Amino acid sequence: MKIVIHPPIDDARLARLRAAAGVATLRNAADEAEAIRETLDADAFLGKMTPAILASSTRLRWVQSFTASLEHYMFPTLVEHPCILTNMRGLFSDVIADQVMGYVICFARNLHLYIRNQLERKWEPVGGEGGRVSFAAGPGQVNPIDRSHRQLSDQTLGIIGLGAIGAEIARRAHAFKMRIVAIDEKRTDCPPEVEWLRSPLDLPELLSESDYVVIAAPHTPATAGMFGSEQFRQMKQSGYLINIGRGAIVDLSALSIALRNGQLAGAALDVFQTEPLPVDHELWTFANVILTPHVAGYSPRIAERHLGVLLENVHRFVNDAELINIVDKHAWY
Repeated sequence: MKIVIHPPIDDARLARLRAAAGVATLRNAADEAEAIRETLDADAFLGKMTPAILASSTRLRWVQSFTASLEHYMFPTLVEHPCILTNMRGLFSDVIADQVMGYVICFARNLHLYIRNQLERKWEPVGGEGGRVSFAAGPGQVNPIDRSHRQLSDQTLGIIGLGAIGAEIARRAHAFKMRIVAIDEKRTDCPPEVEWLRSPLDLPELLSESDYVVIAAPHTPATAGMFGSEQFRQMKQSGYLINIGRGAIVDLSALSIALRNGQLAGAALDVFQTEPLPVDHELWTFANVILTPHVAGYSPRIAERHLGVLLENVHRFVNDAELINIVDKHAWY
């Protein structure tokens, strides 16, 4: 049995994989040309598959992607090839869910605005202008009717994509006693934290009910361009959009127009149609928008988890056991 790795991995990780592979032969290909030669008689391939590498194979049965997202990985001959494809989903679920709740808390408590005020040394409750915060209860006492600061237990969070990441987001939101609704293309079992789980056909209902709409879906042929002007019209005017899924899902021009016209309360984005976001993009100018540079999955734990998936799947493959993280190649996840 032969397993090819490309791009090459470091010696320490390679030694761990050799131990997991047992009697199987591992080839750590230094470049694509070597990977093409070695894949000719390989049973498995770990890393970045290309059309040229795949075309050279004669008995390939398994391909392991080094990434969770596959929009830049898939190509027609790989989709149709009989090999099993696995990915790295599940590595980032908890840390991305943490980031989502960070956005939610920022918006609920106006922390993103208070940070701006702090830089200007301005002491003023958000909503103080225009009578949005009432001080009628007496000097120094804030009337409890204050709609500029939100009570999370009164809010609904809608999740688009209830996979590993979406489920972690639901668990965290439930801890804040939020109401949770969700849609998913494939999943039908509704977790106890979620009030209802429906198909993407019910997206308009989710948008109309949610105070926070979280996109936790992958980039697939079905989700590309999923959010545009129609979806922003269906959201609450007081609603916030959060995207930690993929940039191709949200039309940023339509989002800018919706924000400019006051159709949404704000947005938090970690992924974008074009990355880095161009310095002249209008989204940089909105005070009610939080922009982070595709860092929601950053964590000191990811490298060890990544190696753990490789070790587990190599061990399973050489022992003819079912692999983890098998992908539906036609759906890209």
